[in-house]
Amino acid sequence: LHHRDVEPTEDTLSFFVVWLSHHIEPCSVDSYLSGIVNRLETHFPHVRQVRMSLLVTQTLKGCKRRLSQPVHRKQPLTLADLALVVDTLASSNSYDDILFVTLLVTGFKTLQCLAELCWPNAKKHQSYREVPLRHTLTFTSTSASYTLPHHKSSTLGVGCEILLLGEPNARVDPLRLLERYVAACDNLFPHHPQLWLADTGTIPTRAWFMRYLRRFFPPTISGHSMRAGGATALAASGVAPALIQAAGRWSSDEFQK
Repeated sequence: LHHRDVEPTEDTLSFFVVWLSHHIEPCSVDSYLSGIVNRLETHFPHVRQVRMSLLVTQTLKGCKRRLSQPVHRKQPLTLADLALVVDTLASSNSYDDILFVTLLVTGFKTLQCLAELCWPNAKKHQSYREVPLRHTLTFTSTSASYTLPHHKSSTLGVGCEILLLGEPNARVDPLRLLERYVAACDNLFPHHPQLWLADTGTIPTRAWFMRYLRRFFPPTISGHSMRAGGATALAASGVAPALIQAAGRWSSDEFQK
């Protein structure tokens, strides 16, 4: 079609990178190349060396700089934002109010994604394999911990332990909030195995959480703002990046970008 040799060369792969980068996000071209190399390697054993050549890699680098779309990130939550919600709902005896503020503060302090705290909206994506259970929660005088049964960074598929530290001298004490929620939940649903339950006796969904969130914050704040805000707060207080990476269960240093 283009009057070029079928055998992949540095020139043909470079031309392909430029062409594809004009049709899709250049950052995704890397994945396309990996798939292409995997398919062609049986017939052209040298294709991986061609893919890693200086010409191809620099072409891809240039396309990313010239053609990539700007990344639009949501704003991170701040400690002041948490205090606003806690102060507003402090006098409320509503079970769901207590649940929401506990999820918000726990997600912020333990660097959790919203998907680790709530179920997806679509039933086909809801799985009990990923639901934290009440019996895994333990309290000490200064902390609480429970098991997150599934996490993508766990190579053995055994999940990980979530540790929540008390902050008795802070304006917002996450441990006291969790104790208040657990007492309310155990009283209302003593025989339910799930850790997080709405007043309907069901696991809160993303839509449920976002409806609450919109009562306090504009669309520039999203569910991911908890995790981003928690990491930002730790960095601002002088915590080493390696410790933040471990606390957030990131498998690489991508969280710093």
